[in-house]
Amino acid sequence: MSDGRVQFRKVSVPPHRYSPLKKYWMDIYTPVYEQMKVDIRMNLKARKVELKTRPETPDISNLQKCADFVQAFMLGFDVPDAIALLRLDELYVESFEIKDVKTLRGEHLSRAIGRLSGKGGKTKFAIENATKTRIVIADTKIHILGSFANIKIARDSLCSLILGSPAGKVYSKLRQVTARLAERF
Repeated sequence: MSDGRVQFRKVSVPPHRYSPLKKYWMDIYTPVYEQMKVDIRMNLKARKVELKTRPETPDISNLQKCADFVQAFMLGFDVPDAIALLRLDELYVESFEIKDVKTLRGEHLSRAIGRLSGKGGKTKFAIENATKTRIVIADTKIHILGSFANIKIARDSLCSLILGSPAGKVYSKLRQVTARLAERF
């Protein structure tokens, strides 16, 4: 550890994530405290999750990994998906808004969000499975969890959907890209 100094990280809790945080607190607490050896507590007044290194914390990078894990949960990822951030080094979360791709308002925005999700989430799941990523669509914000290359592929697919491409065209392009990736490895 870095010369025995205690380090802190704080992660804000948005109001709509309060009840999921209460429900899954032990699922979040256990890997952070037991495996990563980082203290974690909920500051109710400040509405933040506070993380702090302990003398037995093996690596200072564990603190940042835990902060990323808690932040991913706050963005809306499931605990099992977010836990991957603790275990793997090459995972990232990228966020963007629909308006970053194209300025849409009213019904046009609603249709774009509908194209991203698909009927019953079908399109979103297809992109997740093809690119080995996890996607959260929260109103007009989109969060993608995965490796750098996979995030790029997923983002390109989502952007073409926002710009108005039909889902079938995006599926076929995804099939081509994943076939190319499979050949490479």
